[in-house]
Parts: sequence; structure tokens; C-alpha cells
Amino acid sequence: MQRAQKLFDIEERSADSPFVDKVWRARSVPSKAFISVAASHWEIVIWQQAGNTHVTIRGPETRATAMPIPVDAEFFGVQFKLGAFMPDLPVPMLVDRDLTLPLRGNTFRLGGSVCEIPNYENVEVFLGRLARKGLITFDPMVVEVMEGGPIDLSQRSIERRVRRATGLTLGAIKQIYRAYKATALLDAGATISDVVVEAGYADQAHLTRSLKRFMGQTPGRISQEAR
Repeated sequence: MQRAQKLFDIEERSADSPFVDKVWRARSVPSKAFISVAASHWEIVIWQQAGNTHVTIRGPETRATAMPIPVDAEFFGVQFKLGAFMPDLPVPMLVDRDLTLPLRGNTFRLGGSVCEIPNYENVEVFLGRLARKGLITFDPMVVEVMEGGPIDLSQRSIERRVRRATGLTLGAIKQIYRAYKATALLDAGATISDVVVEAGYADQAHLTRSLKRFMGQTPGRISQEAR
């Protein structure tokens, strides 16, 4: 089984929105499942199969899981920035969960408002409406603390705000980020021993445990795919 990055032909673009990291789209491939890696972000995924449309909110993921691939389906998603959240839809409730929203025609209800289903090209219109209605907001402190900036708050207050905006602890986010860094190095051809040092792991066993949990693959397997 492979990671989505290796299995799908994913098209990505930026979005003219302060809340969004990227917008992406892809089609089904002839495989039964893929590895959904751990993620500190949440996203909205809209997919179509056999003429039916589905709107799913995917929360942050604290571990890699196997996800089935629907046959002959098209997907597009909005990946939100770390720190962006919807006050009426608490992110902690979405951790390691998917929430499929009921549809009524071409609309769905989100945060007490009726929204039209967006598409890959016009998703900024959808996001702008959410912002104007106060349905989505952003806590810049989350970015500041991740970048190591000075925060005039107690550690307890910082952790509370991070968890409110992301659903995760600060420690969990940093572990996921480090696993992503290690995987990117391996994908680029770095040796496992170099990755242990560059990504800040205690030893190879520590790296292996981390990547198996967060990426669903061992360092050896990732290196093999890279070759």
C-alpha cells in the first residue's frame, strides 16, 4: 500500500484566502486503498461518484490509516492552514474522524448556514462567504508558537489555544511535522542515518517508530519507493 502522494496524480493550487494552505484535486486509481498519513490540519473534501456528490470534513489525524478508494470517483479538497478553525465546529471533536454532511440539492448546512457546494475553480467564493458570516476564524498565535516566537502567555494557556484551534497538543503537532520532514528527506534520496541526524531523532529505532505511526511506512520502505 502506498501513500496518497505516491499513488495519486494530485493537482494543487494556492487559494486567495488567509485560511487555506492549498486546494487540490484527484481521480480514483485502480487500487483498493491508500495510506492516509497523519496530519495536523483539517480539510473539506468534496467527491463525486456515479452522479452523486458527497461533502466530507476530515479532521486532523494522529496516526496513519488505510483508506479505501472509491471506484471511478473524482475528488477535490480544501486544506486549511494550521490555526484556522470554525468556532461552531470544534476541531477537537473531529480528530481522527470524518464527518459527512447531509445534502439538500446543491447545498449543505455548515455552522448553522446553508452553503452551496463549491468547485475547484470557485472555492474562494465559498470561503469568502464563510468568513463574512463569521463561520471561520484564525488564531495567529498557533503559527507564532510553531515558529518559536515569544508568546506572553503561560504554557497552559498556549496549549489550550493550540488545542482549540487544531484539536491537537503542541507536542503532537511537532511530532507530525518532524515525521513529514524525515519523509521528505528520504523521498529526496537522503540516507536513513543522515535523516536520523537532520530530523532530530535519537536513533534509527526512534525514527522507525515515528514513521510507522505517522506515515504508515518504515524508513526502509520509503527509501525503496524513492529509488
